[in-house]
Amino acid sequence: MEDLLRTVSVWTLPVLLAITLHEAAHGWVAWKLGDDTARRLGRVTFNPFRHIDLFGTVIVPALMLFASGGRLMFGFAKPVPVNFHNLRHPKRDMVLVAAAGPATNFLLAWASALCMHLLFLLPASVAPWTYHNLVNSVTINLLLCAFNLLPLPPLDGGRVAVGLLPRPLALPLSRLEPYGLFILLGGLFILPMVGRLVDLNLNVFGWLVLLPASLMQTLVALLAGIPT
Repeated sequence: MEDLLRTVSVWTLPVLLAITLHEAAHGWVAWKLGDDTARRLGRVTFNPFRHIDLFGTVIVPALMLFASGGRLMFGFAKPVPVNFHNLRHPKRDMVLVAAAGPATNFLLAWASALCMHLLFLLPASVAPWTYHNLVNSVTINLLLCAFNLLPLPPLDGGRVAVGLLPRPLALPLSRLEPYGLFILLGGLFILPMVGRLVDLNLNVFGWLVLLPASLMQTLVALLAGIPT
């Protein structure tokens, strides 16, 4: 139990910061580009309680933590409402609003890596705990960045793709949004189960999320000047 509580203590802050700043970034960029919907609803804030979703921010991370034996925590927040019709340049600005979340996660990962250079300033009693928080911050932010960049609505990458693709390709992709969550669940959980039954590697999460996150982690380490 002590090990589990320690694991929770070094994952909770990185997860809350990652999802809170991700969502706040969407609302802030939308506000600056002409839509103040999120601001009027109090969603352009660093207060994590304004972004917490009971299922995505509490239940899913807890289940993953217990199911993995304390090795992994992952979650998501309530989506920030954006009225794209209020944006000054809806097609272009939709891309910028969507990209703001993953971009923020990448910058948070980089900032966390840079902070590792300052660990020597801390007392020996708290430096290891702080180090694990920073490592987990890099991990969770890059996982969120890679996951949200998947080109499937309603994920950020799907909205970016809809904004960048020509209309004949963007329209069919945008129509997938009501089914996006089910497609994700099928790809991330059902396909690997089917693959194990037929002895095939159908680990879509590994190909499309873990691999890009690993490559970004190498880039972040390079940019921060820390060993990989």
